[in-house]
Parts: sequence; structure tokens; C-alpha cells
Amino acid sequence: MEITAQQLAAMVHGTVEGDENVIINNYSKIEEATQGCLTFLANPKYTHHIYTTKASAVLVKNDFQPEHDIATTLIRVEDPYKTLADLLNFVNSQTTPTKRGVENPSFISEGVTIPEDTYVGAFAYIGHNVSIGKNVKIYPQAYIGDNVTLCDDVTIYPGVKIYHGCKIGNRCTIHAGSVIGSDGFGFAPKEDGTYEKISQIGIVILEDDVEIGANTTIDRATMGATVIHRGVKLDNLIQVAHNVEIGEDTVMAAQVGVAGSTKIGKHNMVGGQVGFAGHITIGDNNGIGAQSGIPNSIGSGLRVLGSPAINALDFARQNVYFKRLGQMSDDIRTLQKQIKALTENKE
Repeated sequence: MEITAQQLAAMVHGTVEGDENVIINNYSKIEEATQGCLTFLANPKYTHHIYTTKASAVLVKNDFQPEHDIATTLIRVEDPYKTLADLLNFVNSQTTPTKRGVENPSFISEGVTIPEDTYVGAFAYIGHNVSIGKNVKIYPQAYIGDNVTLCDDVTIYPGVKIYHGCKIGNRCTIHAGSVIGSDGFGFAPKEDGTYEKISQIGIVILEDDVEIGANTTIDRATMGATVIHRGVKLDNLIQVAHNVEIGEDTVMAAQVGVAGSTKIGKHNMVGGQVGFAGHITIGDNNGIGAQSGIPNSIGSGLRVLGSPAINALDFARQNVYFKRLGQMSDDIRTLQKQIKALTENKE
């Protein structure tokens, strides 16, 4: 598909600066772009690439002011990143084939109603009393346990396992290999040093517009429900333990671990490899840096980093001091020797 910069700008309500007739037929990162590619500049760290990029056109913010001459065509928009996301979603909708029907071999329990617009891939298993909404896609080798509810427009990618009783809201997407509703980690120590398993009789609830990355696991509750609220986005390889609650529009990068019964509020942004202790409460609108350790409850509107996590600015300041520890140690030894020498001379 080919389009001119002017045509593209009209689609995204942008303005062209440069050759409005340049042809765009592909997308690329700014540092890797070649002729014919559209790219974008949203992160200031990549600004230097705009002066050397081979892209035919670059999406930039309306207020972007170049410091040097730019050879490529600029398309000025309100939010380059969101604009590119909208364009990629449009391209994906036009190029991804729509799957319908039931492939064989697959197993569908007796009495389960499969709407006409449903897709069930080969080797999928659908258990007893499963409820399936409109426009649901269940890809090959997925397992849908007994009494599971899949609401409208749900996409279940290959190899996903959804245990019995779990509820998946409208427009949810669960990527390959994820496990929803496996047992929470509950074991009671016994006097002889062994452990007795505590039955996990709760469920998992994913509310509307949740997306779960590949190989992420969300444990069912001991009692009640583990709840992932509306709009939450979880990356790959995340562990969510039993009875956890994650608030609306919170996003988590890969390898985050959330221990049991922790409550996380709304609109939090959580970096990769963050670890949350159990039975704590996290407020709203926090930014939690990668590899942070969160041992205790925190409030709202904070930016924290480190393990144990502290204010991000304090962490940066302490990190500067840490890098100087070697020299500071040498300086202290030198001062100690000087003091000792002065003391001996006085004696």
C-alpha cells in the first residue's frame, strides 16, 4: 500500500513540512528507516537521529523545533506515538485475515453454544458450561476449562490455559502460553516439617479491555477472586499471585512479580523486574522504576526506584555517592594517616 505524505497527513489531521508528494510504503524505527519508510520522533533521546534518518517522512510533535537542517519530510501532529499506534492498528486490521468457524480436530463439550462469528482453532479444548460471547477467537491448542466465561471480542492465542470458573471480560486479549487461574501458592506448615496444601477455591476475573502478555501467570484466589481491573496491560513473563487486585489502566513491564493479597491502585506504571511484597497496598498514579523492590505500602503520585524503593531523585543522588565510595574511602584513609602523624608529632 502506497500513500503520499499529504494523504497521510489528511488521515491523521497533521500538517506537512517538506515534500508533500513523497511516497510512503513502509514503517520503521527512526535509526533504521530507509527510503519509503514512515517513522516517528516521540522520545527526546532519539532527536539526533532525525538529522541523519533515511526515512521519507517523520511524525513529530506540533511544537518540534529542529536545531539543524532536516532532509526528510515532517508531518506535524499532536502526539506522534499515538498517531503511529493508530496507523499501525489500521494497517493490522486491513492485513490480518479474519478467522471464523471451528477447525478439526478440536473438542467442544456438549451443550456449549458456539456463536456463528466464533473461531476455534485445531486442538483447542472447551470444557463444560463454557459461555462464549460474540466475535471470540480461540486459537489452536488453547484450553478453556469448565464454567469459564468469555465475553465479546475476546482473543485467546495459542497455548493459553484458562482454568475452571474464570471470567474474561469484553475485548480482552491473552497471548500465547499464559495461564489464567492456576492455583495460588498456599501451603500450611505442619509440625513434622512438611506442608499441607490449602485448596484454592476462588477464581480470576479479567475486566474489560485487559491485555495479558505471553507466558504470564495469574493465580486464582484462595477465596473470592484475583481481579485485574479494566484497561490493565501486563507484559510477558509476569507473575500475579492469589487474591491480588490491580487497578484500572495500570501497566506493567516484563518479569514483574506481585505477591499474594497485594492491592495495586489505578494508573500505575511499573518497570520491568519490579517485585511487590505480599499484603501491601499501592496507591494511584505511581511510577515505579525497573528492578525496584516494594516491601511496604506506598501512597499515590510517587516516583520510586531502588530496592528497597525510595524517591527516584534520592536514589539518583545516592547512586552518585555510591560511585564515589572508592575514592571517598581512599580519602578517609589518607586523612586518618595525616591525623595520626600530626598527633604523634605533638607527642
